[in-house]
Amino acid sequence: MSTGPLERAGTVRLAAVQAAPVWLDRAATVRKACELIREAGAAGADLVGFPENFIPGHPSWYYFHPAHSDRSMELAIRLFRESVEIPGDAVTALGQAAADAGVDVVMGLTERVPGSLGTLYNTQLFIDSSGRVTGKHQKLLATMSERLVHAPGGPETQQVFHSGLGTVSALICGENSNPLSVAMIASKYPAVHVAAWPNNFMPGPGSMRTGGLLAARNVAYMCKCFVISACGVNTEAMIADMALTPADEEFMRDPDKTGGTCIIAPSSEILAGPLPGDQEGIVYADVDLEACIRGRLLHDVAGHYNRPDVYRLLVNNAPAPLVSPSAPADGGFPFAGDLVGSVPRAIGGAAGPDAGPTAPADRAS
Repeated sequence: MSTGPLERAGTVRLAAVQAAPVWLDRAATVRKACELIREAGAAGADLVGFPENFIPGHPSWYYFHPAHSDRSMELAIRLFRESVEIPGDAVTALGQAAADAGVDVVMGLTERVPGSLGTLYNTQLFIDSSGRVTGKHQKLLATMSERLVHAPGGPETQQVFHSGLGTVSALICGENSNPLSVAMIASKYPAVHVAAWPNNFMPGPGSMRTGGLLAARNVAYMCKCFVISACGVNTEAMIADMALTPADEEFMRDPDKTGGTCIIAPSSEILAGPLPGDQEGIVYADVDLEACIRGRLLHDVAGHYNRPDVYRLLVNNAPAPLVSPSAPADGGFPFAGDLVGSVPRAIGGAAGPDAGPTAPADRAS
């Protein structure tokens, strides 16, 4: 497995998928995803990114139905039943498609903990061109009503991954607007970043197309990397299941409130897209990854263009299971690594203005 931030010289082809799931149907959506992966591979893509929760769909019904309603519970149960276990048959099929196509894949899905009856994660799964799963990123904090079905992501999944292209990072929806999340990935020197978005945001001012494009361009400029911004769209089945009022239906059909898939250069220039919200498709861009080097020579916010004696981010990647086989003798909670900001030297210890973290797991300067 390659380990450098930039492994390929010359031109590579990036692909961004804009599509809707086969609504709350894991098997059918996996088949659709495999078709899209093979289509991207046939078009010469080296890396393809998919929307948020593409398999089996995003829990947008909470924008329209009360959380305690029978309808919301029915849809939440369907989401759980149709979510993806890692490993599992769905992942095997996706890996085979990636290997057949010879393309790296970052797939958005709802992940179900094997053997559980209630815990789901909003996940981006990394699959390399040999079909091997190289890791996953779980959304660190679910946004608003997503918290009704998605648990907070594990610290150990707040990572970047490596492919034949080099380092690839990924964040989900609002994470792309979190300055600390962006600082973390900047410190890893990604060549390509995948920003995943749902079928639409909640009704109100602004739109996913506008906000997503702004965030994608910001990540590209801050991290000096290429950004694949992959957005979902709505289908008739989704509208029929989720829209509660005629106004809801009108909102879900509005092409300015959904879609917007695009590919962005490290300079923040739009290279492909954005696609209108009333169509599905794949956009492509042929890029020279050395543009990341040129941009970093100007602004390397994790290196020469920062002052770690003034600004420093501490990142904890230690797993934090709810149930551990044993507890420390002192009765405290097990802890390894650093947290952002000033924290006690041990969880449960006395904090003060000089209390700092110990045993850093990772530092983004």
